[in-house]
This record gives sequence, C-alpha cells and structure tokens, in this order.
Amino acid sequence: MIRTITQTTVSWKGRQVPTEATSPGEIARRIDQFRADAAGAADAPAMLVLPGGAYGRHAPHEGAPVASWLTSLGIHAFVFSYPVAPARHPAPVRAAAAALAWIRGGAHGLPVDPGRVGVIGFSAGGHLAASLCAGPAGDRPDRCVLGYPVISFVRQPHDGCSRNLLGPGPGDAARHEVSVEEHVDDRHPPTFLWHTAADDAVPAGHSLSYAAALVARGVPVDLHVFAEGRHGLGLVDRPDDAHLDARRWTSLCESWLSAAGWTP
Repeated sequence: MIRTITQTTVSWKGRQVPTEATSPGEIARRIDQFRADAAGAADAPAMLVLPGGAYGRHAPHEGAPVASWLTSLGIHAFVFSYPVAPARHPAPVRAAAAALAWIRGGAHGLPVDPGRVGVIGFSAGGHLAASLCAGPAGDRPDRCVLGYPVISFVRQPHDGCSRNLLGPGPGDAARHEVSVEEHVDDRHPPTFLWHTAADDAVPAGHSLSYAAALVARGVPVDLHVFAEGRHGLGLVDRPDDAHLDARRWTSLCESWLSAAGWTP
C-alpha cells in the first residue's frame, strides 16, 4: 500500500523505496496538461490520465484524445507518462501517486479543486489507476474511471503486463501483491468501469471480478460490459467502430460524472 509521498522516499507496503520518478520536476516533465474548456476563476475538477500499453509503452490514443474529451466536459486533464519497462513495480505506482499529489498541490498553475481530483486509466493504465485507489484515504483519487483494465495478475493474467511490470518468472507473492481485486476496501473511491465481452486480450472477467470486490465492500460502482469490440478501443471514435454499442461509454461516463457534480 502506498502510504506517504515525499521528495526522497516512498513507503510501499511497509518498505522504503527511492523516488527517481517522483520529484516535482520529474513529474512536471512527464505530464502534458490540458485546461478545461469551461474553466474560469473557480476551481474545477481534474483527472489524471493513464494510457495503456502493457507497462511497456504509452498508447497515444488513450492519452491526449481522452484529455480533450475531458476538457470538453469542463474537467482539467493531466496525461502522465508513467515509468514503464525496464522499470519494475513499484516504480509506476509510486510515480503515479506523486503525480496525483502534484496535481492537488497546484504547481501546474491551473485552477484545480483539490477535493475533486480523479483518475482515468485504460488497460495497463487501468491497473495503475486501480492501484492508486488502494492507498490511504487522503492520498487516493476522488473518482476512478477504468476502461478494459488489467486487474488480476493471478486469474487470467496478461503475460505482457506481468513480464514488463514484475520481470520474468514472478512468484506467487509478487502476483498477489499487484492483483488489485485483492486489495479493495470500503475507502475505495466511486468507480466507473467498462469492458467488452469480446475482448480477448484482457478478458471482461477482470472488470467483473473487480466490480464484485467493490460491491462486496459497499463501494459505489457503475459497470458496463458491451457485447462487441476489440481490446484498446479508447474513445471508440474510429469510423470502422461506429457500429459498436461501446461508443456509448463516454456519454454514460459523462452522466456519471455529472451526477457527482463534476461537470458544469
């Protein structure tokens, strides 16, 4: 569990680790920020955007385009290039936690409400987003949006994510440590989840097991599983995806955010 972020070390599940990618300067270098379209003098919500890429790269279509969609809703967006392979766990999650704290701290200069800072992640970025939700209440995101996330490294694990995040041949203890469905508690932020039943890269069982864990602990969760669509759909805005019902996830998510008072 991430406990406290400092500029020198981070405590991760009881052990101190160095913060090579968590200094304010390094966080700023790794972030592309997008100002909300409707932002004025009043503080607006913000979202940390975590693209997928199997912990080996950052998928471009799950970064800036997602940020632009969020800004159209009146939400500031911060796309974070978190550490990937050859960096191993816990480098990505400690850096993402530092990025979340950096956004709340206001060094970016945008009018952000520090009490409304959420996270949105896709695929491996969804795993990273969910991992942030397992920290102490004061350090967690206030809302969580997950698109076709990798959740478990024990059940239906994604080989690429496992290899890139944990290294070759990880043991059972390491796999359980990063299987976020095993670390849900009642302080987890409200969550919006979407997946497709046809996803053969990261099966929908990842989202189903996570939703079940959230429900079991009384965490508000909005789950949508669409029948068709490949893995990595992003905003589902390609012309050849126009027939997919999954394209509705953005409007469903907008309604969910609006009900929480996150849109003007």
